[in-house]
Amino acid sequence: MKKEFNPLEWKDKKDSHGGSSEPPISSHIPAHSPYLTHKTYSLEEEVEALTSAVESASVDIAPSYSDWLSIAFALSDALDEGGRSYFHRLSRFYPSYDEREADKQFTACLHSHGSGITINTLFHLAKQSGITLHNNSSVRYPEITSRGKSKNSAPSESSESSYSSEFPNSYDSHDSEAMPTFSQDIYGLLPDFLTQIINKAKNYEDADLLILGTITAISACLPNISGIYAEREVFPNLFLFVSAQASAGKGRLTLCRHLIKPIHDNLKRLYSIEMDEYKTLQNEYSQDKKNREPPIEPPIKTLLIPANSSATSVYQVLNDNGGVGLIFETEGDTLANSFKSDYGNFSDGFRKAFHHEMISYTRRKDREFVELTKPRLSALLSGTPHQILALIPDAENGLFSRFIFYNMNLKLEWRDVFSESTDCLDDYFINLGQQFFQFYQTLQQSQPIRFSLSTNQQQQFNVFFAEIQEQYANLFGLDIVASVRRLGLITFRLAMILTTLRLMDGKAKSDVIVCDDTDFRTVLIMARVLLQHTAHVFGTLPAVQSDQTAKRPNAIMQTYFNSLPQEFDRSAYLSVAERLNIQPSTAESYIHRLCASGQLQHPAYGIYTKPH
Repeated sequence: MKKEFNPLEWKDKKDSHGGSSEPPISSHIPAHSPYLTHKTYSLEEEVEALTSAVESASVDIAPSYSDWLSIAFALSDALDEGGRSYFHRLSRFYPSYDEREADKQFTACLHSHGSGITINTLFHLAKQSGITLHNNSSVRYPEITSRGKSKNSAPSESSESSYSSEFPNSYDSHDSEAMPTFSQDIYGLLPDFLTQIINKAKNYEDADLLILGTITAISACLPNISGIYAEREVFPNLFLFVSAQASAGKGRLTLCRHLIKPIHDNLKRLYSIEMDEYKTLQNEYSQDKKNREPPIEPPIKTLLIPANSSATSVYQVLNDNGGVGLIFETEGDTLANSFKSDYGNFSDGFRKAFHHEMISYTRRKDREFVELTKPRLSALLSGTPHQILALIPDAENGLFSRFIFYNMNLKLEWRDVFSESTDCLDDYFINLGQQFFQFYQTLQQSQPIRFSLSTNQQQQFNVFFAEIQEQYANLFGLDIVASVRRLGLITFRLAMILTTLRLMDGKAKSDVIVCDDTDFRTVLIMARVLLQHTAHVFGTLPAVQSDQTAKRPNAIMQTYFNSLPQEFDRSAYLSVAERLNIQPSTAESYIHRLCASGQLQHPAYGIYTKPH
């Protein structure tokens, strides 16, 4: 595949020599889509051009069953019955293609309404395999101009949303250090509350940041919600660390604090009332100790726990609040410094809290032994890459595999700080915080709700994580397996949170809620990207030398592997290496190592494939 191959231009040349174009049809892409640009080609013309390009390259753009299923949903959603022939044409490059099975699958997707997958997914999967539509396409990823806005973009339909056609894509495939984003693939699939959050995002990376920050913050504020994972009861709580250089934009996380502040303030208000009553009773008791019982001091009620607290203080606050708490700290080294001190080292309790394992401690004041049976602690941290090393000294530290990591890119461009709306974002998020507070109170008053995946989702979940566990173990050694496995639990919790937020949209509430199929696909998309971010951090941490870690590959090799198409030759993998600024000799070494580890197959001379 040539670097700048344009299937639409190729199709035009073919048409000019006797070919004929189909009459244009109305586009099925919503007007608010961030991929919408000035219309030049009809949607069916673009699907035809893309399909022809796939056929010309003989590439399987659906390397997994979930991708193949997504193509069926995308085509049936966009073209109805007219998408059936394209589905067969795109499916034929899978070695085990079966016409009857493909036909049956498309019919099932055609009759399934509200899947949430749009035609954008098809173009995204094609792009991952090295095939894109440029310039004239009306469905494509925005190209970034020097002003940081997409070229040829149509004006937004709503002035309320900045997540529109002017939404710059923060992942530049020409930058070997750039990290991928997921929000471009899940836009339009999120619960309404999260959609309102990303309406104020500046770009895909900022949208990712706000989604993850919101989900992590509210993960400590979903009472009476739980699920069963690996035969254990689990709650929605998450640990997130956003890593970025100074001024890269991670400070936007503080907006997410407004979402849970009403809950925190209400707990403080209740504690203040109880404390005033306690002081009154204490004063009465001091005046008449013979005829009165000493009053009991009320437990501290709070949601937010300072990261620089002592270990006993953290445990005490969790105990006083029924095991629930949130550490929200924008400077990650604050927690790291606490862990290094004698009085503040609650790293072991932090690790236990991730799995809701019992934490025991002794209160000196009352000489009391206390047991926290099911702590439900969440943590939202941000800091520089150096601060990660301060918190997590090496890859074998158990904290590493418990965190969601997200690495932000630093772009050397000045944003016009006066060109945007004069509305205050703090006020916008404060208002959303009030909305969430009402939902929180509803959950408090409800009966316990059990979350679960459907049988089909469970099967797909197991296949998905079995595949990536093998892939990452082969690439990085066994040290990263703990992160992959705990990402499974994190993904389950993400699905729990998204499905719970659907209750705000009017979804019927019951004692058992099953994950929405759209949310299930969303969290798998997120998981794949988040694992790449985890692998990036993994490559920066010192490794304890062992047979498994002696030859640990770096994160660039993983990026290179992900950028390779399903099937390719030497010229293709060298072209990908050039685009990623990787030397040819290094690329040759990567290909050799990937073949040796089983991540690539070499079925014929000069031909390489990724196994299905």
